[in-house]
Parts: sequence; structure tokens; C-alpha cells
Amino acid sequence: MIGEERRSRIVELVNERGAVSVSEIMDMLGASESTVRRDLCNLDAAGLVHKVHGGATSVYASELVKADQSMSGRVTLHAEEKRAIGAYAAQLIKPDDFVFIDGGTTTQCLVDAITETRATYLTNSLPHAQRLLAKGCHTLLPGGELKELTEVLVGTETADILRRYHFTIGFWGTNGVDAKTGFTTPEFNEAAVKRIGIENTLRRYVLCDSSKFSKVSLITFARFGSATIITDCLPEHMQAYRGEGSIIEVGERDASE
Repeated sequence: MIGEERRSRIVELVNERGAVSVSEIMDMLGASESTVRRDLCNLDAAGLVHKVHGGATSVYASELVKADQSMSGRVTLHAEEKRAIGAYAAQLIKPDDFVFIDGGTTTQCLVDAITETRATYLTNSLPHAQRLLAKGCHTLLPGGELKELTEVLVGTETADILRRYHFTIGFWGTNGVDAKTGFTTPEFNEAAVKRIGIENTLRRYVLCDSSKFSKVSLITFARFGSATIITDCLPEHMQAYRGEGSIIEVGERDASE
């Protein structure tokens, strides 16, 4: 198979499947590893595929998320998966931790699962703060503008307050996860708060169910690989993401225990 034909076939495969690994391309096209990797570099440079560690994803695979939904509109979506993610994440909190918890329905499941009351918690979510207080947790709430739709504090004042703190561990929600664009959210003010929080945290975790993969929202708040992802399971067509960053799959862990 000549080079041009092989590269065209690679683009077809990536667009058909959403993502393919180097080994899959080698098997399907009978090409060597070095040839496939060289082709992927050329195709990525031409904007025809997104090259990721171990394979490639389609430039058309990501769904654009333009706006947030209300908390009430999201709370029942993928509820079982979110509870499993939250339960796993809660076990990571230690007595001497200073914990940041972002807003959202998945991080709400984390708050509901928390049993460690000796740690100190800061959240920019009003509902999360109320739940933490009800558990007897030492809880801090920053100032700032209250976003009505999601009931979180956002904006310049909130970001400035967060710059003063250095968290040992933190948990964030996200509207989209993509290897190229990273973790994304629809609003600038909320993205600024998320970004500062991540920059000032030692152990970082993004909590998201598998439906968030290959979705892109309007503003990137952190690059892919800057935080460990805790999810229910990685979609089959997204296996190439494994080499791009640290991913904990709660569903697979439960299945193996």
C-alpha cells in the first residue's frame, strides 16, 4: 500500500471509530510501527487527525458543550456512576488534608460520601458547603459572585481569594474531557476559579462519568494530564487516552474485586 493511500485509510479509520491505537492500525493495514507513527505525525500536522499517545482521535469526534445545565437538571443523569466515583474519591481524603471541592453534581456525590471530618474543606459551592457543615466538617466558603444556575461562587474576587490558599488535595467537575483541549467549561468566570484552584493544589482529581469524554466546552481550565481523572469506565473508542494521563476507572476496579 503506497503512502498516500495508507494515510487516507488511516483518516477513514479514525473518523469511523472516533479513535484508534497504533497497534490497531498496524494490524489492519499491515504497516510497521514506525511507519504508522510517522503517518500520524504527518496527519496531525495537516489537521486531519488528533495524534495522542498510542494512537489518534478524530478531529470531528468531540461534541461542543455551549452552556451549563442547572443542578436539578443534571442530578439524575448517570447517578449510579457519579455515586461510585464520589465514593472512591472520598476515600482519598486524609485527616490532615486541606481540601478544595469544586461545584457540580459529581462532586456533590463526593461530598455525600465524605466520612473524614478532621480535614479542612473549602468549596465555592453553596450546596456543598451546607452538606459539609451538616456532617460537622470545618468548612470555608470564599466570597464572590453567585452563579444562579449552578449555585457556585465565581469571578475575580473568588479567584483572588483562592490564590491565598495552598490545598493538599482537590476535586473538580468538568463539562468536557478531550486529549487536545483538556478540561473545559462554558463560562470564563468559572474557568478562572477552576484554573486557580488546580494551580494551587498538590494532588488534583477531576471527577467525571464516561459521558464527558470527547466533549469540548468553550473554555479550557486545565490541560489533559494535569490532574488524575476518576471515572466509571473509559469508553471503548477512547482507549488511546490511557497514555495521555492518569485515569482511574472505578467500574473496572469494582469488577475486578
